Amino acid sequence: AGPRPGAFRAGELALAEMRRKHNTTLKLLCRLAAEAVLSSPSGVLPHRDIIGQLPGQVLLTSGGARLLLRRPSLEEYVLLMPRGPTIAYPKDISAILMMMDIHPGDTVLETGSGSGAMSLFLSRAVGPKGRVLSYEIRDDHHSLAKKNYRHWRSAWEIGHMDEWPDNVEFILKDITTAAADMKSVTLDAVVLDMLNPQCALPVVHPSLKQGGVCAVYLANITQVIDLLDRIRSCKLPFLCERIIEVTHRSWSVLPA
Repeated sequence: AGPRPGAFRAGELALAEMRRKHNTTLKLLCRLAAEAVLSSPSGVLPHRDIIGQLPGQVLLTSGGARLLLRRPSLEEYVLLMPRGPTIAYPKDISAILMMMDIHPGDTVLETGSGSGAMSLFLSRAVGPKGRVLSYEIRDDHHSLAKKNYRHWRSAWEIGHMDEWPDNVEFILKDITTAAADMKSVTLDAVVLDMLNPQCALPVVHPSLKQGGVCAVYLANITQVIDLLDRIRSCKLPFLCERIIEVTHRSWSVLPA
């Protein structure tokens, strides 16, 4: 393991938190550069005032607002990074990773790179000896996912003085036309985040190891029904173990 992260450095990501009315928090994400400034509704803060400070410090903007500076978690980066399509939210990704029971060293297939949220969490889960194959049909989504992944890796290495695994292969291709690609790979798990996942199942299932898990991320119950109908009609060798909806409730606890 490398040395513990210390002071902020130019080139890494910093997260600024500002308390607002009604006990709400505004979060601002920036990549530190010596000549840049962090803009907030209550004034600006030059990046040079952040660089060299330890995370956890409270600094004042030009308007006197207090900003708590720290390094973002992966969850926070995913929620604040540039996005094109709607992302799979961290609460859902956490449930998917738990259900898939992914281990370091696994090979995982993802369809629907989107903005790269799932790719980043899969990258961390499989570790440096693992592999993630991320298929995307749209060129703009493919490019954005690669960019977000690259930015997180480079910022992590600067801030944590440790290498983030370079273990995601982003592939610009329709998964339904990738049968030849699948012949050369054995998959420990599959996660499908696409409009019609039933079209991908006949392609990916021959490469999924016996007993492997295929998780499907869907927006509504109509899509779930269509998926199950396709599995039955095509007699695909999949067993539907469970269907869940993940809820997340935030609490605000105030003094009496």
